[in-house]
Amino acid sequence: MLDISVQEGVATLTLDSVANRNALSRDMRARLRKALAGALRDEAVRVIVLDHTGRVFCSGMDLAEASGAAAGDQGVQEFPDLLQTIWHAPKPVVAVVRGPARAGGVGLLAACDIVVAASSATFAFAEVRIGVVPAVISAVVLPRMVPNVAHRLMLTGEVFDATTAVAGGLVDLVVPDGDVDAAVAAQLLALSAGGPAALAATKRLLRARAGSSLVDEFPALLELSAGFFASDEGQEGIAAFREKRQARWVPAR
Repeated sequence: MLDISVQEGVATLTLDSVANRNALSRDMRARLRKALAGALRDEAVRVIVLDHTGRVFCSGMDLAEASGAAAGDQGVQEFPDLLQTIWHAPKPVVAVVRGPARAGGVGLLAACDIVVAASSATFAFAEVRIGVVPAVISAVVLPRMVPNVAHRLMLTGEVFDATTAVAGGLVDLVVPDGDVDAAVAAQLLALSAGGPAALAATKRLLRARAGSSLVDEFPALLELSAGFFASDEGQEGIAAFREKRQARWVPAR
């Protein structure tokens, strides 16, 4: 489900749950938190890379676990801790997006310091289309993105390409699919040239400028998100998605 390797100062955490499109299941979230904690403790690790196997980077929360669950039991309850760990990590975190990223998966990459995407990668804030709200991920997405671009894409839930993602500030580098590994290697080389303490202090400086008070923001955002996941509308949207049909609120055409 999650492969971990450490080589030459780089800890690579590879999402490897192809069967459910690398969804953020309960198990995946727990493994990610544990792996991140280990990488942050390891003094030999200078940089953390978040990569994936399979066609999809991350499809977001595991909707199979959200079906029928009350607000207090929704998996999204644990998500803020994972995002905060990445956002405030003293070591740079690089996301490698080789394929589609959706909903919580977009939040996962947005929490990282540098995002390298393949030109074929696509993105979507799909929450509204299943009757829920991109509340928790907004804490890390909005500091990154051009406001009017985020506004439109969060409201429409439409799929957008890597060119739109980089222009909107969500992604840092877009390269041809075959050049992703080389582009990531170049970023790792550049990061390794920085002093560890200087990098950590610089990241604290940058996060402070971007609005780093996630601890203050998350309780209200979490209440909003979990409430919608458990609501009648959210449960209908989740059921429609899993049953591959239109939700009740979609006009018949």
